[in-house]
Amino acid sequence: MDWLSSLPHINWLAILLAFFSSMVIGFVWYMPAVLGRRWMQAIGKTEEDLKKIDGGAGIWIPMMVAAALTSILLAVLIGKLGVHGSLACGFFALVIAVVFRVGGHVIHNGFAGRPSAVTLIDSGHDIVAMTAAGSIIGALQ
Repeated sequence: MDWLSSLPHINWLAILLAFFSSMVIGFVWYMPAVLGRRWMQAIGKTEEDLKKIDGGAGIWIPMMVAAALTSILLAVLIGKLGVHGSLACGFFALVIAVVFRVGGHVIHNGFAGRPSAVTLIDSGHDIVAMTAAGSIIGALQ
């Protein structure tokens, strides 16, 4: 578990900015005027349906924890593998997003019988958010 020893040495400002960028990208990505309306249509929900979902912090806290952990692990991987620079780190994060996040969406949504639009929209978000996070981490090394 040698990788855990690198946690105190990562740039926590970069992690915070990468996390914040992920939140902003998600907020914009899923706005009704951007892709939110299409996403809601694909999952068979309306804005009213989503407003009725009971969960509050039970929805937002796990999502924010997952986004924070993604930024932290991305920084650890970038550091341990010796990837340097905004462009290289952004590309590295893009590859990680395609392999792990898009792959997960394809598998799970495929077996769940969800429309391909859900997979495309969610995968696109993950690719953009993780690429931005990697670029930020690389720029602040």
